[in-house]
Amino acid sequence: MNARHVLAIDQGTTGTKAVVVSGDGQVIGSASTEFPQYYPRPGWVEHDPEEIWRTVTGTAERALRDARVRPGELAGIGITNQRETTVAWERPTGCPAHRAIVWQDRRTAGMCRRLTESGTGQLIHDKTGLLLDPYFSGTKIAWLLDHVDGLRKRAEAGEILFGTIDSWLVYKLTGGRVHITDCTNASRTLLMDLAEVAWDDDLLGLLHIPRQVLPEIRPSAQVYGETDRGAFLGAAVPVAGILGDQQAALFAQACFEPGQAKNSYGTGSFVLENTGHQPRLGSEKLIATVAYGIEGEPVEYALEGSVFVTGAAVQWLRDGLGIIGTAEETESLAASLDGNDDVWFVPAMAGLGAPDWDPRARGTLLGVTRGTTKAHLARAVLESEAYQTRDVVDVMCAESGEQITELRADGGAAVNGWLMQFQADILGIPVDVPEMTETTSLGSAYVAGLSTGVFADRGELQRTRRTGRRYEPQMSQDQRDGLHARWREAVKRASHWAREEA
Repeated sequence: MNARHVLAIDQGTTGTKAVVVSGDGQVIGSASTEFPQYYPRPGWVEHDPEEIWRTVTGTAERALRDARVRPGELAGIGITNQRETTVAWERPTGCPAHRAIVWQDRRTAGMCRRLTESGTGQLIHDKTGLLLDPYFSGTKIAWLLDHVDGLRKRAEAGEILFGTIDSWLVYKLTGGRVHITDCTNASRTLLMDLAEVAWDDDLLGLLHIPRQVLPEIRPSAQVYGETDRGAFLGAAVPVAGILGDQQAALFAQACFEPGQAKNSYGTGSFVLENTGHQPRLGSEKLIATVAYGIEGEPVEYALEGSVFVTGAAVQWLRDGLGIIGTAEETESLAASLDGNDDVWFVPAMAGLGAPDWDPRARGTLLGVTRGTTKAHLARAVLESEAYQTRDVVDVMCAESGEQITELRADGGAAVNGWLMQFQADILGIPVDVPEMTETTSLGSAYVAGLSTGVFADRGELQRTRRTGRRYEPQMSQDQRDGLHARWREAVKRASHWAREEA
């Protein structure tokens, strides 16, 4: 049998999607399912790992039916996942020991603050490329070990396993035979030495985490094992690729050379730039991370800028203020004005992420007059997405030493033509939107396809990516720099507003 299809499992924060990708890189079937979110206390966010697993099996079966592909016709399975969400489960039974702690969860803020005050933040940054923040997995593991009755003793006895969602899914897919993670997800844990691509004993000791609970770190493109016939689809299919969701988008956008960058416009936005075979730690304004690893090759690294609120601000206009009915309305509203009339919105509802990292900043609307309309608010919200992206790109170019000459865009807001044109204008470089915007799913399908011979090499993947629409900058340098300087004034007004971090 010459299997030429790949199943991609895209396990996200609020839902799971499965897509079937053909040998020419096209999506031929898909299905998706949402699952519950649990908020046991303010600032705590949890998922039920078994509910996630059920959405994976259900969406995979429906996607295959949609594509009219039998499980035995699959060359492999790729996984992309919400990256820092942490799961603990029993080695003998595979049953979760607790609900998963989601990447959004802030319960370990006090632990991070104490570690920072003890002077360990610089050590962690130097080894991992990350900031000491509850966002990442390491302090979540430490919290579970310290707060779930008997869990630390059982972990030290070898009875408990930990992992991010990718590890949990591979364990379930293979019937408990394989406990691994890929290098992109491992690089988000606070526990991996970024240069060595290995768990670090100093970091494990700092957070009191026994090494034996952690998965083996593997490349992003490799055959890890086969599915258990009784656990998944009734067929033995190679599990052959894993990428964290933002790295998957970078891979699908064919950003294979240093200086190539993408931005995914979602609830927040994530700008990633390929920096080549050496990690670039730079300052603490950006995160250094693994971009991907191909079996037999050195890993590729990236710089990442996480913008907390972009599409969420459009949702706020719709659901919080009720001044628009759909997100699509913002495009025509913004275009109805010749300029912003000096109305500015800083979407710091959850503080500011990269490159400011100000948890005390708060959402701020400036320049309002009696002539201000909902069109001004819509335009100010869209402009804020573009300005925040420029803030990140400017720092990236300075810290990577590579000039970004094009930004590849994906995500929900990439269909907003007004925003994409304004983004090109404010950056002063072209913005390129692909025909196929299923970038996270495609990225995991591509690495699995490389591992199983469906795709010959990255050159073939580059040819598969086609531009849907390209936006060239039309604004003068003086105008874009003047607008950006005014934006930075607005950011200063929003900074350090909250009396204390929640």
